[in-house]
Amino acid sequence: MIHDSLSVSYFSSPALPKADGQDLTRAVELLHHRAGILLGEHKKDMATRTLGLRAHHAGLGSVRDYLNYLEHNPQADEWDHFVNAFTINHTAFFREQHHFQILAEFIRKRRKPINVWCCASSSGEEPYTLAMTLHDACGQNDTGISVLATDIDTQILTQAKKGVYTLDRIKPVPPEFLRRYFLRGTGRQSGMAMIKPVIRNMVTFEELNLVSPSWPVSQKFDAIFCRNTMIYFDKATQARILERFARLVKPGGLMFAGHSENFTYLTDIWRLQGQTVYALA
Repeated sequence: MIHDSLSVSYFSSPALPKADGQDLTRAVELLHHRAGILLGEHKKDMATRTLGLRAHHAGLGSVRDYLNYLEHNPQADEWDHFVNAFTINHTAFFREQHHFQILAEFIRKRRKPINVWCCASSSGEEPYTLAMTLHDACGQNDTGISVLATDIDTQILTQAKKGVYTLDRIKPVPPEFLRRYFLRGTGRQSGMAMIKPVIRNMVTFEELNLVSPSWPVSQKFDAIFCRNTMIYFDKATQARILERFARLVKPGGLMFAGHSENFTYLTDIWRLQGQTVYALA
């Protein structure tokens, strides 16, 4: 029999360091400076717990000590954990499906090589959807077709590279694409599905911070997908990113934005061509 006092100490989780108002303000500034992400007031409770958890995992006794550590160690691995903890990774296969129909029609008129950039790849659903769309539009020929998939969240990139999803996650995929591009798990992998190599090999996953002074991108793209990401940046940051996108698009190329994003009032470099689809002015 376990003594009550031992039971309490064994099963209860340790108290997390508490973040005060000054800590929260400072953390918001650090996050914005490092990743360009704006943290709204409505996320105060989430931020408080997140900071406490990160301070605890880092072995520091207070959130203030944790933030001091980040400021004094700009190359520390903990920065990845800090940014990842505040990154939102909501995505799905064939989300905003009209974009992929537009892309397919557009790509059929383009000459190879075809290059598409997915700027916020999250757990991989969007870049793999792009790869399937391109492969199908090009007559099921993967020669000269590539997708660059980038994200600031290093942990989610590791997950995305595996290309493994629950059957529930692949429900939006058209039946023909399911048969052509997925392998269904059996035995211990029952209830799971894996992207076939022909599609996985078309996608390259890399870490990239959109607010970094330089991007490790040397090629130009037929299309750039940056959907539901700019809403986390302030207007000045959005404008700078849009200008940098313009320098990386091939003549006649397109940029796809999220359904809640409107850039027509931010820059005259891009003009709205369709439903949240932009072309160079």
